[in-house]
This record gives sequence, structure tokens and C-alpha cells, in this order.
Amino acid sequence: MQQKPKLDIINMLLEDCIMAFPVSTFVISIYQQYQRRGWLSKKQLQGLYDKASKINGVLPGRLAALESIIKKMPTREKSELPENKPMFEKDDEAGKLIDEILSRYPEHKRVLFLKVKYDNNEIVSAADVAELKKFKQHLK
Repeated sequence: MQQKPKLDIINMLLEDCIMAFPVSTFVISIYQQYQRRGWLSKKQLQGLYDKASKINGVLPGRLAALESIIKKMPTREKSELPENKPMFEKDDEAGKLIDEILSRYPEHKRVLFLKVKYDNNEIVSAADVAELKKFKQHLK
């Protein structure tokens, strides 16, 4: 059996639009893209539909075919941006230990260093927290 030649509705409408709007940069651009790639995005097809529907004498069957092609295409929607969260959350336990040690020994250099780190939102490592716990035990 012989295959019937497939009608290229999009190409026909693009050619109609070029004839009606020869200086339209939009029509020329999507025509070139269609020739190069062989397809157009849903938004480009919607733009083509809007342009083609303004032409007097365009066949309504072509517009209906283009409309059905557009409806078949999936609609891509961007998801909402996730809520901004701080990269680092302060460890309350480390803050309490630092305050408790500095209340008894306000000039303890290592604890003062860790307090500066804590106040500047830098990560106080697990080893630093263990060191603070050891300092606290020596307070008792």
C-alpha cells in the first residue's frame, strides 16, 4: 500500500502568515526555527495561532487543526521556589555552654574564640562542643 503524503498544517500556516505579514520578525523567526528543527514549542504555536487568526481568508480547518495540536501538547509549569532556609542553624546547646563557662571565667581564651565563631554563624564542630562540655565539667 502507498502511504498518503502527510499534511504539514504548521508549515502551511507559517507560509500563510509570511504572505500576510512579510516584515513580521516573529513570523520569520518561528518559520526559520520550524525549518531548522522541525517543531515549535507550545507558546510559539500559540503565537502562530494568534497571528494566523488575524488573517482574512485563512482556512478555518487549518486553524482548528493547529488548535488541536496545541491542546495535545503538555503545559509546562514552573514549580514554586522552595522557602529560603538558613544554610546553618545555631546549636543552642553550644550557646548555653559558652554562656555558662564565660559567666564563671569571662576571659577564657578558647571559649571566647568559640563564642566569636558561634556569634558569626560559623559551624561549631562536634569536637568543639565536646571540648566545651569538658570545660563545663571542670567548673563543677
